[in-house]
Amino acid sequence: MTKKNYFIKKNNIQDASKIQGFDIEINQTDAKRIDRLVDNYEKSILTHLDEEYARKTSWSDRIADRIASFGGSWRFIIYFAVFLILWIIWNTLPFTYHFDSQPFILLNLCLSFIAAFQAPVIMMSQNRQAARDKHESIIDFAINYKSEQEIDDMQSHLHRIEGELIEIKLLLLANQLKKQEV
Repeated sequence: MTKKNYFIKKNNIQDASKIQGFDIEINQTDAKRIDRLVDNYEKSILTHLDEEYARKTSWSDRIADRIASFGGSWRFIIYFAVFLILWIIWNTLPFTYHFDSQPFILLNLCLSFIAAFQAPVIMMSQNRQAARDKHESIIDFAINYKSEQEIDDMQSHLHRIEGELIEIKLLLLANQLKKQEV
């Protein structure tokens, strides 16, 4: 690490040890503790959402979700490509039994059958995922709204404290002026 990079990294760590907007110093252990608490809170919310989702979905919905997740994966594409290549090779080699000779009518039928059933299953899964995402966004909005209310409350307290400090400062200045006159 160069000397310049060291100082840049050191300054970023020092800047990260201040709570943004308040210039409150926190040490590294407090920052790690806060990060750990936030991570634990997020994990507990996600766990709760996953449990609720599992409770509300039927077994057929979960099967559709598994089919959709497999059908939309690279693993499916690779397996299916290997299957198609093997099918074509088997039915074109001269020394094998051709159960589906060219133009591969049985293969076209199988592909149509897979597409006819896979597309609606994927769409059902996407509809459920959209509903789940909407539910999660409502929870996110509620958390953000609650946080905004707490921030507004803290700001009003800070403004009140600031006003009281100004009053105290004015009283101290007035007291100091009286002492100077005497």
